[in-house]
Amino acid sequence: MSSETPDVAGAYPRLSGDQIDMLSRRGEKRPVRRDDVLVAEGQRDRDFFVVLAGTVAVIEGYGTPKPRLVRVHGPRRFLDELGLLTGQPSFVSMVAQEPGEVLAVPLPALHELVREQPEIGDLILRSFLARRELLIGGITGIKIVGSRFSPDTRRLRELAARNRVPHTWIDLEEDPDAEELLRRLSISAKDTPVVIWRDRVLHNPSNAELARVAGLRRSGRDDAMCDVVVVGAGPAGLAAAVYGASEGLATVVLDAVATGGQAGTSSRIENYLGFPAGISGADLADRAVVQAKKFGAELNVPVEAVRLGRHDSDQIVHLDDGTQLRTRTVVIATGARYRKLDVPRLGEFEGTSVYYAATFMEAVFCERQPIAVVGGGNSAGQATVFLARHAARVRLIILHDELDRDMSRYLVDQIERLPNVDVLRHTEVTELIGDDGRLQALGVRDTGTGDRQQIPATVLFTFIGAQPCTDWLASSVALDDRGYVLTGAQVRTDAPQPMVLETSRPGVLAVGDVRSGSIKRVASAVGEGSMAVRLIHDHLARLHRARPGPG
Repeated sequence: MSSETPDVAGAYPRLSGDQIDMLSRRGEKRPVRRDDVLVAEGQRDRDFFVVLAGTVAVIEGYGTPKPRLVRVHGPRRFLDELGLLTGQPSFVSMVAQEPGEVLAVPLPALHELVREQPEIGDLILRSFLARRELLIGGITGIKIVGSRFSPDTRRLRELAARNRVPHTWIDLEEDPDAEELLRRLSISAKDTPVVIWRDRVLHNPSNAELARVAGLRRSGRDDAMCDVVVVGAGPAGLAAAVYGASEGLATVVLDAVATGGQAGTSSRIENYLGFPAGISGADLADRAVVQAKKFGAELNVPVEAVRLGRHDSDQIVHLDDGTQLRTRTVVIATGARYRKLDVPRLGEFEGTSVYYAATFMEAVFCERQPIAVVGGGNSAGQATVFLARHAARVRLIILHDELDRDMSRYLVDQIERLPNVDVLRHTEVTELIGDDGRLQALGVRDTGTGDRQQIPATVLFTFIGAQPCTDWLASSVALDDRGYVLTGAQVRTDAPQPMVLETSRPGVLAVGDVRSGSIKRVASAVGEGSMAVRLIHDHLARLHRARPGPG
């Protein structure tokens, strides 16, 4: 019998007697025997368990020829991790090591308790967030087998990483066991990437297929009527979801990639109110998702809205899988994506050497390598600071002379103190140099003198402004000349008091980076998302007054 795992970074706290008493009033005490399975790998719907006596082992691959002990919990510790709160299947099994007793609390009862006793909720959430981090680095999870130079491998890894799904990438070029694994599965290298979890092998699955395996995406209902559909799950969309659901609105949230939006790819947000030590974009998104689900919001990722239609006073959101969502209001929170460099051969290197986000997944390719970051705003600054911990040399390329022109002073100060960062001012990238999708160097030009040179770079990150994600809107709402959504007095000149976030179509609002004239900051996006809910109530009240009364 294995001994209990020591606490790590607050991931495995013990509950007090009072806290267990409060949970006991909402749960059921159950005796357990040795080898009783409390939670099975792959199980989605499950209770919140507290160990009262004995020990419970967390095991990956339980029942297979090669099970692996992950951790052991003893009395007054609780089981599970973030997936319990977000509706994901369990990536491990939880099995009694010895006879004892557990407390089983149904999830709705747990939500009710943490609303009344928020200190318990804070303890559980902090622990679950820490456990997800440990789980990502500590178990095999879903296996993705493929080449680092395959765009499809990159697509699948990005989906798993952005959604914080525990997974292992087996690199065909670098992993000596990859060829043997493929041989045992009778798969040739040309048929990769493949995804393996438990007894399932998926050959180059779509994002939707991988999402279903990972428990991210649930089947929607064509006939469901919502109060609000939020399209986009960045800070603005998640704020609208939290406030909408908490005020009793039937709320559905969609995102084509992952919760968190562009903010979710930030390694550290240091200027967001209430987090003096900073917070990663992924942690901020995880917390918001738990909040939204606690209040009853339905999140579906990855699901892409492809068109916005209308039927009478209702809005119809058409999805990429052919289904439709009927709703009284829509919040457009699809944000913006980074622009691409206008240089030859860019497509050859995208997904293998050129990236538009700087997370731990991309940092793997930067270890002891010379890299370059293009851009002069906060996103480029945050990426530079983060990647400097991994890369041998970082060259930050900006078009103008002053680093603090578009970048917050705190980031400028950090960059200027980094010994392995060079800032190339009034410089532009003119050429990508390399073979077989592997970048080797950049051709750059000094815009002041016209001088050209080559600089070594095996990975390139670009953060050069953004373009709005509004292709799906077509002509359904008014856009400005850059494609951002017009709102308020910009389009509703006929209204005596136009709603500041309402688009040219009543009942459709736009928030965050996608809105014309918005301030491109996380805090302002959250503010707009929460403000939208108040305006939704106003619109629903107008609809109610407009309906003819009985008789």
